[in-house]
Amino acid sequence: MRQNALLRSGKGLVNPGTTRKNIAHVAVVKAATGEGREGHFAVRRGVACAGVHLIADLHGAEGLDDIDLIEATLRRCVDAAQATLLHIHVHHFQPNGVSGVAVLAESHISIHTWPDIGYAALDVFMCGKAIPDACIPVLRKAFKAKRVEVNEILRGQRA
Repeated sequence: MRQNALLRSGKGLVNPGTTRKNIAHVAVVKAATGEGREGHFAVRRGVACAGVHLIADLHGAEGLDDIDLIEATLRRCVDAAQATLLHIHVHHFQPNGVSGVAVLAESHISIHTWPDIGYAALDVFMCGKAIPDACIPVLRKAFKAKRVEVNEILRGQRA
């Protein structure tokens, strides 16, 4: 897909939603040097990898058009995963739906919602000692999901 395809489609641009204007507190993280780089990798079931990537689908979920609930839930996920929040941004689309991302020192958590069908797609990718699995119960409870499907990808296994 070409970079400006979304702009050409005009989706979400006619009646802009309520985007958060406040700036989250930003953590300053010292740049990594070559020494100790192994600390940035994750180990899953004895397999070293660049990071653990969870792809989560929430079905029969509630509160998916509530931008405040979504932001608060992203923050709770960051805390539960023992990750470091660098920036958070959420955007409300018209007539409904929210997209949001929490940018982490360890990578990111993103969410895209379809409230009219009770569905949310999430992406939880973390490296180092962060615990991405800790996000799943937080998401299940916050959105009262009837069904949660999670797929796992170990990224960069041979990096």
